[in-house]
Order: sequence, then C-alpha cells, then structure tokens
Amino acid sequence: MKTEPTSLRLDAEAKREAYLIFDQVGLKPAQAMNIFLRQVVLNKGLPFTINIPNASTIEAIEELERGDAKRFENTDEFYNDLGI
Repeated sequence: MKTEPTSLRLDAEAKREAYLIFDQVGLKPAQAMNIFLRQVVLNKGLPFTINIPNASTIEAIEELERGDAKRFENTDEFYNDLGI
C-alpha cells in the first residue's frame, strides 16, 4: 500500500476524545482514518447517515437560540401543553 502524508486541522476536543477511543480499540489514528476512507469508498459516500434539518426543525433551533422557546418546569406541564 502506497501512503502519503496528510495535514488536517481538527477540532481539538473531538480529536482528543477520538484518539482515546482509538487507543482503547488498538488503532493508531492513521489506521482509523484509513478505515474511514475505505468505508467512504465502499459506500460511495459517508458511511453514516447525515440528516439535513427540515424547515420546521430549523425554525425550532432558531427559536431556541433566540430564547423564544416554551419552557416547562416538569414533564406534566409539557404533556399538558401537548394535550396528552
């Protein structure tokens, strides 16, 4: 197998956490990246589902970010609001 050096900028916390997991399963980071790349090739796309939020979900996220979302003290209040 021919290899070549690669330089990536990664989220520091995600990298740290992932490297701990790689270590637990006995993988070097380069081995884990090669597994990921092989899976991308085999799947002809990402080897996991990524969902793009629909308009309703985007509005709910924006509502939360604005602080306009309904808040409930407990599950009873939540279910009552839903009419359950």
